[in-house]
Formats: sequence, structure tokens, C-alpha cells
Amino acid sequence: MSTRSRLLTDPLVDANPVTLQMLGICSALAVTVTLDTALTMGIAMTAVLALSSLIISLVRRAIPAEVRLIVQITIIASLVMAIDQILQAYLFDISQRLSIFVSLIVTNCIILGRAEAFAMRNPPLASLLDGVGNGLGYLLVLALVGSVRELLGTGAVLGRPVLPTVAEGGWFEPLGFMALAPSAFILLGLLVWGVRLIRPAQVEPAEAGTSADQPSGGAS
Repeated sequence: MSTRSRLLTDPLVDANPVTLQMLGICSALAVTVTLDTALTMGIAMTAVLALSSLIISLVRRAIPAEVRLIVQITIIASLVMAIDQILQAYLFDISQRLSIFVSLIVTNCIILGRAEAFAMRNPPLASLLDGVGNGLGYLLVLALVGSVRELLGTGAVLGRPVLPTVAEGGWFEPLGFMALAPSAFILLGLLVWGVRLIRPAQVEPAEAGTSADQPSGGAS
């Protein structure tokens, strides 16, 4: 697989910014009550990641090292404001449900991390692909968590009934717990466990002195 292809595919599973690097957790917990808000947030994040990485890469040689973080944050904040205005104009209902979390994209560790670690050191096309790949990895996690929370919390996905609820004469009783943030935390933990079960290389090595066969510190 080519290097450019890996920039798009690696962040989906092998280098996912959420399940591997544990970045962007707060928004993943907050906006995944329903799948439509999760998808909207993921798409907005992908757009900001891709465009900010591209722009920062284009101007990286002209940015003085002393003010690089200020310039990066200014670029990211400008893009977030533009995305927020677009959502308010065309998806007002979802924009209201997302509340301040779209605006808080500017503080998301994934975006500033990719800008500093990749876009400042690589050419524009590679930076664009890296931004798209990491955005899609983030979107994938949000979509998985959001679809499970909406399905178990309402019996529907994207507002369309999937499981017949008791209120409508069916058998499924919606789980109110799924509307609460702790449910997202649990689902995200299960997702991380599942990924690391399939990809053992992602499991962090045990720290020295914590193994089960380490002798305890008693008198010998």
C-alpha cells in the first residue's frame, strides 16, 4: 500500500486518534446520543482537520517558530467559525442540539496535534490526506457509538424505527441510560477493548514493577 493510501487508512483502526491515542474523548461522549448529531460532528471535524492541515502546511515555512501555535489556533478557529455558520444556516436543528460542541472543535487535541506533529513538517497533499484520514477515524468512532446509543435508547436509527418498542405494541423497552454520558464512556471503553483484542500491538506494554510475578516488597 502506498504512503498516501496509508495516510487515509491507518487512522481508521491502526492509528485511530480516539481508540489508540485517546484524543477527542469529551466530544465523543457529548454528541453521540443520536447518530445524526454524531455524523454531523464527525463531518465538521473532518472538514476542519483537512482544511487546517492543508493551510498550515502551505504557510508553514512563513510562520515564525515563536508564534506558530498562535497562527495554528487562529487558522483552526476561523475554519470552526465558518463551519458553525454553515450548520446554523442549513442544519439549524442539529446545530442547536450540538450546542457549543462545534465551537469547541477549536480546542480538540486531535486538530492541534496533527497540525503540530504532521502539517508543520510535511507537504500540503500529505497533510491534507492526513487530516482527512484522522477526521474519518474520529467520525467512524462517533458513528459506531452514536448508532448503538440511539438504537438502544430509542429503538430507532436516524429517527427510523428499527426495534419495535413496548409503547408501540412491540417487545423492546428503550434504555434511558443510553441518553446519559456514562453510557458513551462504557461503549467507548468496550470499543477500545475490542480493537486492542483484535490488534494486540496497540496494547501498551506493562510498566516495570507491575507484572504479576514481580516479588512483593517484603522482608526476604
